[in-house]
Amino acid sequence: MASKISTSQLAKTRGLVAKNLFSELAEAGYITRDNKEWRLTDIGKAAEGEYKQSSHFGQYIVWPEALEIITTPSFEGKKLSATQLSGHFKLTSQKINQILDELGWINKAVKGWKVSQSGSRLGGIQKEDSRTGIPYVVWDETVLTNNSLQHSVNEFTGVNAEVKSTDNSVSNFRQKFEAKHRSADGHYVRSKAEMLIDNWLYMAGIVHAYERKLPIEEDLYCDFYLPTGKVYIEFWGLEDDPKYAHRKKIKQDLYAKYGFNLIELNDHDVQNLDDVLPRMLLKFDIKAY
Repeated sequence: MASKISTSQLAKTRGLVAKNLFSELAEAGYITRDNKEWRLTDIGKAAEGEYKQSSHFGQYIVWPEALEIITTPSFEGKKLSATQLSGHFKLTSQKINQILDELGWINKAVKGWKVSQSGSRLGGIQKEDSRTGIPYVVWDETVLTNNSLQHSVNEFTGVNAEVKSTDNSVSNFRQKFEAKHRSADGHYVRSKAEMLIDNWLYMAGIVHAYERKLPIEEDLYCDFYLPTGKVYIEFWGLEDDPKYAHRKKIKQDLYAKYGFNLIELNDHDVQNLDDVLPRMLLKFDIKAY
């Protein structure tokens, strides 16, 4: 197997300035900026990029010396800023960034916004204002037809507010288990266990949504979503039901596929939320008390 070299070494072999090669790789969607570090995207991993660890330099990315940088269709065409998206959706750029943040596609920086791994997969490209150094994200124009973005915009503007699921198993589940348990914050949930979880989050002062649609093409709803930390909570309550177990496996696979932050709770956990949830939330830098 041929040895791999760092991005800086690769730039040197090609007579390029390292900074420019990093920018080219980011433009092509191979890497994305996370705080002060470069992270591999799925495209970068497919191109055989991988991480190496050095006692002197820490973690860095290496590539095949014959790496061919290909601009995929997802990254071709016109690139749209939040301002341009705001004109299309008739919202302010601030509201657009809030929606993109809530979807988990961007993360708030000290100033500006940084693309997340999920956003990078969807064609988000990290940019930086040449005058101020403030980071921002531009998007491939295909984002305009993204179902998750359209769904969120419609929710925030009150368009087509009625929930219509195309998944029959979801519809059947909702019909069988009516949301009739009222939580302290006014949410109507489908079981006593979910009510206890909702009440715990409310009393802990943690902002949360109930049955939020995940920002993916598949028709999947979580039990709870915490915007802070981009964390999803699932309560598994019918472990002995084969159909439920099948649906549970599908959901777990989708959470893993997209790399979402997930907390899983069972009946025993619900009886010990004061001990269990603070510890689980801390893994995602959410302090409960």
